[in-house]
Amino acid sequence: MKPTLFGYGLTTKAIAKSLGGGCIFFDDNCKESYTDEHGNQIHPSSQFDPEKSSLEITTPSLKPNNPLIKKAKNLLSEYDYFLSNNCSLKKKPFTIWISGTNGKTTTTQMLTRILEKRGALSGGNIGTPLAALDSNAPIWVLESSSYTLHHTNHASPDIYLLLPITPDHLDWHNTPEQYEADKLKPLLTMREGELALVPKGLNLPQTKAWVVEYDDNEFLEEFFALDASKLRYKAAFLQDALLSLAVTMTLFQEADYKLLNSFTLDHHRQEETRDYKGRLWVNDSKATNVDATTQAINTYKDHKIHLILGGDDKGADLNPLMDMISKYDIVLYAVGSNNDKLIDMAKDREIPCHGCKFIDIAIKKIDKNLLKDELALLSPAASSFDQFPSYIKRGDLFLATVKNLSNT
Repeated sequence: MKPTLFGYGLTTKAIAKSLGGGCIFFDDNCKESYTDEHGNQIHPSSQFDPEKSSLEITTPSLKPNNPLIKKAKNLLSEYDYFLSNNCSLKKKPFTIWISGTNGKTTTTQMLTRILEKRGALSGGNIGTPLAALDSNAPIWVLESSSYTLHHTNHASPDIYLLLPITPDHLDWHNTPEQYEADKLKPLLTMREGELALVPKGLNLPQTKAWVVEYDDNEFLEEFFALDASKLRYKAAFLQDALLSLAVTMTLFQEADYKLLNSFTLDHHRQEETRDYKGRLWVNDSKATNVDATTQAINTYKDHKIHLILGGDDKGADLNPLMDMISKYDIVLYAVGSNNDKLIDMAKDREIPCHGCKFIDIAIKKIDKNLLKDELALLSPAASSFDQFPSYIKRGDLFLATVKNLSNT
């Protein structure tokens, strides 16, 4: 029997496609029932009857308090469906799950890059649903969101790599403690001999996994016999690279520095460009939380920074970030839905701040103030959804506006 699918999205559509269509969906955005071109039936969420369903699979983004989640009696995540002991795959790949507050996409890409020669594929939150991955591939490198981990109760990774975490998505997880617990949830189902590489100082649950706690790059170098000086990366990217190599050293006693150094970083994460005067502008639009912006500031703290900050902060505590900003030579340009909030917080700390509301206005103000040895940084510490459909569109506008600056 085909599973009932919650949410008509990328993950569940891929599952339906892998099953040949003809599946039943329940979706919060559906107002009237209809059938799509693949024979799938899509119904309003209110019509779901748990007594008529023997198996439900949810799209990761549905919150724990969603009525569909609360009604379900046989709920699985995408990971449970494909990777648990009773999974639907005839052959289960070796899986490496990567999570964390920031850097999980970059680390997933880096690790996949150096494992491609061994047939590795990447998927999960990075953009490719598990249903669309080749199950004959020997290794799956899966970017794993806290949403997915929350809903996963049976599947476990062969290796779990957790990057540093700071409270995020509190509108979804409710508390920092629940966010941390969801990030550590894979340890509950891991078995003896499986590696969990996690930041030091977390509230670890009881686990049979081999847990290695790291606190800095020096520890990673010593424990895994690595040499950071052979890598071209800096700041947070350097740790992403070292963690990737830690996995390959664990599996194959191999650290291919040359191959990893050939990896090209994604757009919109500390992406540097020069304007018509040769001044440095940095597009860090992917910095959607406080920790990511903190990393960016640390990268460029030796310069005076003109920082574009703001958006939908999702209820995050911005006080630690603002306290940090007050210690450096930083001028703020507030934008987005928390524009007024940022202005008030900056005033309390005597941080120079311009209320701009919109990125293009901020860029024009910076253009008038930016000196040659200074830099402009878009690192919002907030989601883009108050003004943009994605952080990509936000970053694209930043780059296009900078490119169109002129000396006229």
